[in-house]
Amino acid sequence: MDDIEIAQSAIVKPIKEVAASIGLTEDDIEPYGKYIAKVPFDNLDKICGDKTGKLVVVSAITPTPAGEGKTVTTIGLIQGLGRLGKKVVGALREPSIGPTFGIKGGATGGGYSQVYPMWDIDLHFTGDIHAVTAAHNLLSAIIDNELVRDNALNIDPTKVVLKKAMDINARELRNIVTGLGKDRILGGVPHEAGFLITSASEISAILALSVDRADLRRRLERMVVAYTYDGKPVTVADLKCVGAMMVLLKDAINPNLVQTFEGQPVFVHGFPFANIAHGTNSIIATKAALRLGDYVITEAGFASDLGGEKYMDIVCRESGLRPDCVVIVASIRALMTHGGAVLTDESTMTEQALRDGLCNLDKHIENMSSYGVPVVVAVNRFAHDSQEEMDIVMGHCRDIGVRCAFSEAFVKGGEGAIDLANTVIDVLDNVKPDFHFLYDVDAPIKDKIEAVATRIYGAGSVTYSKDAEKSIAQMEADGYGNLPVCIAKTQASLTDDSKLKGAPRGWTLSVREVMLSAGAGFIVPACGTLTLMPGLPKVPAAMRMDLTDDGRIIGLK
Repeated sequence: MDDIEIAQSAIVKPIKEVAASIGLTEDDIEPYGKYIAKVPFDNLDKICGDKTGKLVVVSAITPTPAGEGKTVTTIGLIQGLGRLGKKVVGALREPSIGPTFGIKGGATGGGYSQVYPMWDIDLHFTGDIHAVTAAHNLLSAIIDNELVRDNALNIDPTKVVLKKAMDINARELRNIVTGLGKDRILGGVPHEAGFLITSASEISAILALSVDRADLRRRLERMVVAYTYDGKPVTVADLKCVGAMMVLLKDAINPNLVQTFEGQPVFVHGFPFANIAHGTNSIIATKAALRLGDYVITEAGFASDLGGEKYMDIVCRESGLRPDCVVIVASIRALMTHGGAVLTDESTMTEQALRDGLCNLDKHIENMSSYGVPVVVAVNRFAHDSQEEMDIVMGHCRDIGVRCAFSEAFVKGGEGAIDLANTVIDVLDNVKPDFHFLYDVDAPIKDKIEAVATRIYGAGSVTYSKDAEKSIAQMEADGYGNLPVCIAKTQASLTDDSKLKGAPRGWTLSVREVMLSAGAGFIVPACGTLTLMPGLPKVPAAMRMDLTDDGRIIGLK
């Protein structure tokens, strides 16, 4: 069956019925068509009680082209719990159009475990990303206008740190020069600039971390967007445009409610990337889900070294949330890839490669266990996986004392995730977490970077460029040294080199620059060659998409 036939077989309900299943009336929601609604958080505050459900965070091994199926497994777990009669609510990130039309594809699951309506969610959805793009670029325009006019704030054009934003992969816009023209009123003040993808915008991170409008305003106000000629930071509060930005974000702060293919409610809200930001859905959505459901399943972007670590050290610190369990998703062929197998050479897909690749799984188990949270391994089963291969993984997990379950949610929906759901429930009922952070937030910036590098990534040491050293010194002098770190690096490896698979130890992490996200409340060390604006692959996913004459979307995965 193709995606359209699968979607037609889904057991979906009008969004008002989905809302009613968690105690929300028609007056509590703002429908965006028949199957999507926004839920004003003011209404949530009135409806939700003080109860708190169990929080499960889904992470994964290091991504490979073989596929791990983290979102499929996450949605399958929600469906599996629903099949067991549990009151479960999902809380996931919104997909970005850039990767959807680039190489990654959509982020709504697959097969019989998807959130619905997947095409709308993967595209414009409710306009949250567009609202952030507009707010970001309004701020950029205000800065440039300040330069053109009397520059009362004394901004140095060479020290404007806020780039422009768009939700499309466009490498040619990473580094540009703006302000070209015959005079400053017509063309602006010439200076180097560039674009980042909207999900890398600090405003995206701020929206996901804010707990209410007042918090959103405070965070926007304290964003540092430029420096003066004498090196003093310039904030958004100085530019007096926070009110206009708040107006643009007035609806984006409200979480979006959709459903799985089997009718379980899911909040899809917030969209920061995990390789260049903190990579989780909004705190508002997760807290609402915890008060409306008995079990909440959320997802941290990419693997435990990125979204997983940032969930624990940034989101938990900011929100007071404490996970009750972590699920780490793996697949047989992905593990083989970490053991040296080559996807294009079937002869390399061996049991030995599988055994060799288990080191990557072990590192991610070690990472999440280090926070004092129990771990369950979920193996996303494909049709080509043999029983012998599955036994190897199951036996290995048993030997190291970690619960493991297989999921066939892609082909069976919630029925294929019953075993996983029961395993998670058993761990939640019988293992009490003892949560703790990786580092002391008041430690020097370098100590925090090195804690993540050595204990989570497996590095032996960290080196810093001259620019990075200078930035760290400046941030500590300006009073920002007590912020957590949000390291930007490749998602394709535990290291900062995307070509290295497995679980290398003792290598050196290279920090090339360090950026301040004062509004979001963290410091961003950028490592390796990672950029804040992705490029398109040789054959973008966009080239496989079309709209038929009868209005059907094809090729959107």
